[in-house]
This record gives sequence, structure tokens and C-alpha cells, in this order.
Amino acid sequence: MAASKYILTEKKINKRIKEGRGAGQLSKYKPWLYVDEVPSSGRSQRVYSHLTGRIHHVLSDLEFAIFLLLERNPAITDIREQFPLNRSDTLDIARDGQLWHPSQGAVNQVMSSDFLVNSSSISQPKFVIQAKYTDAFKDARTIEKLEIERRYWQLKKVPWFIVTEKQIDRAVLANLEWLYGVQGYFDEIITDDLMVIFKSMNAYFARNPDRKIINICTEYDTAYEQELGDSLYYLRLMCAARLVTFDIRYAFHSLKAKDIEFRPVVLDKEHRYVAS
Repeated sequence: MAASKYILTEKKINKRIKEGRGAGQLSKYKPWLYVDEVPSSGRSQRVYSHLTGRIHHVLSDLEFAIFLLLERNPAITDIREQFPLNRSDTLDIARDGQLWHPSQGAVNQVMSSDFLVNSSSISQPKFVIQAKYTDAFKDARTIEKLEIERRYWQLKKVPWFIVTEKQIDRAVLANLEWLYGVQGYFDEIITDDLMVIFKSMNAYFARNPDRKIINICTEYDTAYEQELGDSLYYLRLMCAARLVTFDIRYAFHSLKAKDIEFRPVVLDKEHRYVAS
């Protein structure tokens, strides 16, 4: 029974279309798939973006890494994840190329691309990224799905790329594993107590811009009579909630205080803390 909630019937597909899934831009965009609608073998995440002003739904660590790299790129102007492809077009491509089209029972499913990205680049104002772990290429049907997707975007004259974990820098993956494996990645972890610590640590770090984060945290624990490691854990939570940001291309443990940013924080309309 549990698996049945993930099966898309024609009724559910039409409902999503009426909801505006796959439509809109920036804060108005609604992805075709939400994290609770897909059985994911990886770690799904809801992540708030300051670029788009909305929550994004990424379905694996690889998608998460790509999302973070896209968001920090100053040339990127919009990121639309889980972007649906026109089903009539993908069915035509599958039929003409004698390719397998995803279906559940008698229902042909709506295919989607992981990221449709807009940029300020004149040479490449729009492009698509499909995130795939290398193990996925062992599956013949996955290859056929990717070929349908490739041909789809070729017809739309939009550049299409596959990105695997092999193309993500090891420092990025290590940061994701260490920092963002804590309690999720959104407002659930931002408590009043954490905000008190946030303000205190912000002031403490500002007085020591050229010192390594690890050393400052050790000193902070001693100064405030905390257990050794407490402040580093709190800082980890703040990074996970985007209260504190840094360039994920560099190993967190090697950074100095001046390499991280304590972001301004406000209460949103639902009285949740959100980094602005």
C-alpha cells in the first residue's frame, strides 16, 4: 500500500498540471516532484534558496551538491528543479527512436529533468542538467530515458548536460557529508536557543577574522564553559540552515573566520527564522 502513493495516475497527473507544477519562475515556480512524492534511495532535501526566494526539492546528495554550486554562481539567475517534459513530445521521441518510455501500468509517466537553469551568459542563457550517479548507467532503461531527454532538449535547442559524482570536487562532497548531514536543511533546526548562540558566535568570530574556525570554536567553548565541540556543532547547524554560508569548494576545517558569513536573519510570515 505504501508504494501506491508514489504511482501517478492520469487523475494525479492532471491535478498536478492544474496546480501549476512545472510553471512559473523564481519564487513562483512549482516543481513537478516534491520530496515526499518520490521514493528516493538517497537523501532528499528541502532547501531554501536566497536566489529564488523559495524552497527547492532535491532528491539526492548529488542533486544537492549541484544545486549549491549553481546557487553560488553569480551568473545564474534562476534554478528550476524537477522540471517536467511535455509528455506528448517524449512519447513521440520514444516511438520514433524505438526507445522505452517510463510508464506505470497503462499510464505513461511525465518525465522530468533535474535542473532547468537560466543564466546571464549571452552564449548560454539557458541549459539543463541531469544528475546521475555512475552506477545508474548499468541500467539499460536508464540509458533509454536519458536518450529521450537528450533528444527532447536538442529539439528545444537547449544545451543538456549529464553530471555525475565524478565531476563534483571531493572537497564539496566532504563538506556536504560533514555539514549537511544534520537534522535536515531548513527552518526546522532554527530554534530560539540556536539564534541566541548565533548572535554570540557572530560577535566572537568578528573579533577574530584571521584565525582558523577550529581554533576559535575551541576557545569559545572554554570561554563559555561549554563541552568541547559544542560550538563547532552549533556552527554546523547554522551552516545547514544557511544562517552561516561559505564557499563549499574549500574544506570547512581549513577556513578562517573571515571566510564564512553570518547572514542577517529575519522572521518570516509564519514566524520562522530565515536568513535574508
